[in-house]
Amino acid sequence: MAAHVLLLSNSSQPGMNYLEHAMDALQEFLDGERTIHFVPYALANYDGYTAGIAQALAPSGITIRGVHTCASPRQAIEEARVLFVGGGNSFRLLKTLQQNDLLDIVRRRVMDGELRFMGASAGSNMACPSLRTTNDMPIVQPRSFEAFGLLPFQINPHFLDADPNSTHTGETRERRIEEFLEENDVPVLGMREGCWLRRNGDTLRLDGMTGARLFTRNADPQEYAPRADLSWLLKVKISFDQPIKGK
Repeated sequence: MAAHVLLLSNSSQPGMNYLEHAMDALQEFLDGERTIHFVPYALANYDGYTAGIAQALAPSGITIRGVHTCASPRQAIEEARVLFVGGGNSFRLLKTLQQNDLLDIVRRRVMDGELRFMGASAGSNMACPSLRTTNDMPIVQPRSFEAFGLLPFQINPHFLDADPNSTHTGETRERRIEEFLEENDVPVLGMREGCWLRRNGDTLRLDGMTGARLFTRNADPQEYAPRADLSWLLKVKISFDQPIKGK
C-alpha cells in the first residue's frame, strides 16, 4: 500500500481564504474522502480551532471531526481515513501527541496506506523524524523530539530568505539551519510559504506557488521550483547527533 501525505508550509496565504491556495491539491489528496479527523493540539483552544477549520472547509463539502472530542483519540485515528494535523506551536503539539500515545499508530497506518496524512506548518514538522527544525519557542517540554517520521529528512516550514536590506543582527533562517547541519547529517528542505510536498508512495513532488531550498551538510544550498521531483529524498541516509527516541 502507498503512503499518501500532503505537507503545507502554511495554511493561509495573504489575500486568500483558508487553504484556498492549495484547494486543488487538497481535493486531489482526499481522492473522494469527505471527512477529515483534525488534530488541534498545536493551539490552546481546541474547540475554537476545530470550529474555524470546519467553517472554512464546509463550502467544499468537507466535514471536520476534532479528535479531542472523541472518548479515545487512538480509537478515532484507528477508524479515520484522513488525518489533518494543524499548525501552531510544534512543542505543544508534539507533547500532546505523545501524551495521547498517537505517534506509533499514525506512523503505522500512514505507512501501511490506511490513513492519509495532511499537515500544515507545525503539523508538517510532525511528519519529519524529529522536531529539531521547527521555528517555534519551546513553551513546553516533550519527552523526546521524535515525531511521526513519515519522511526520512527534515523540513523547515515558513522558510524566509534573508533580507539584504535588513538591519536585524540575529541569525537568519539559513544560518539556523546551517547550525543544525553542523550537529546532524540530515537534509533540510526550507519550504517557502505557498508551497507544499505531496508524497504518493515512493514519489515525492514539490508544488505550489513558490519554491524551496534544500540544505545538506558540506554543500551549497540547492533551489527547487514547483513541480520538482524530489523522490530521491525518500532514500537518503540520515544521522542525528544522538538517537531521537526518548526514554
